[in-house]
Amino acid sequence: MNILIIEDEIKAARSLENLILHLQPNSRVLAKIQSVEGAIDYLSNNPSPELIFMDIQLSDGISFDIFKAVKIVCPVIFCTAFGEYAMEAIKENGIDYLLKPFSEDDLKNAFEKVYNFKNIFQKASANDLIDIISRINDQESKKTSFLVFKNNKYLTVKTDDIAYIYINYTSPSLVTFKGEQYDVNQSLDHLGSILSDKQFFRLNRQYLINFSAVKEVEHYFGRKLFVKLTVPTEEKLLIGKDKTAMFLNWLEER
Repeated sequence: MNILIIEDEIKAARSLENLILHLQPNSRVLAKIQSVEGAIDYLSNNPSPELIFMDIQLSDGISFDIFKAVKIVCPVIFCTAFGEYAMEAIKENGIDYLLKPFSEDDLKNAFEKVYNFKNIFQKASANDLIDIISRINDQESKKTSFLVFKNNKYLTVKTDDIAYIYINYTSPSLVTFKGEQYDVNQSLDHLGSILSDKQFFRLNRQYLINFSAVKEVEHYFGRKLFVKLTVPTEEKLLIGKDKTAMFLNWLEER
């Protein structure tokens, strides 16, 4: 098995390589890469590995930025000291999530997961396998409701009932299709990572919108788009020219 290691700590990368070759002596570590930029360059100019071990916090950023720049068509085992990225990792071909320091048994179990998936889908192509994994993981990680507190009561708000989420002063608020508004004690970045990207789109720093809330889209000055929702918003929802193609593709891919 051809394996790529993306890890910014040299000693950790060497230790992981030694452990991999101990457990999987027929495997080959293609390269050990320390940065987001280096990973993008390697994956853009070389054949895809069969498996990637990837740290999350790298020397020049977060490894999830790699997925935005290149298409990764193999399973990924995330190795990190931080547990808060698990949901996002699942969305990015993550077949396992190992918290540092992990043991030899943890790594052995991770390889078993990889081989189990290969055995189950051995008749499928590599791209078919990744597509199946991604769809399964996306379904498992999809946020379906929020517990909110208002007027001394706890209420459950389904994500399907949320028209949009926006930054209200300093913290996010959910706005339903009925115009109800509820504060949530989570960052907009985190909310974007736990909501289905098929259902919700991050328009800008302030707004996440539900596909079902989009009423119409108009061209605006400076090659921007003006998005109108079925529920009123306090501000005009504008998308910059650098994001218009991505937004239109999101609207179309249903």
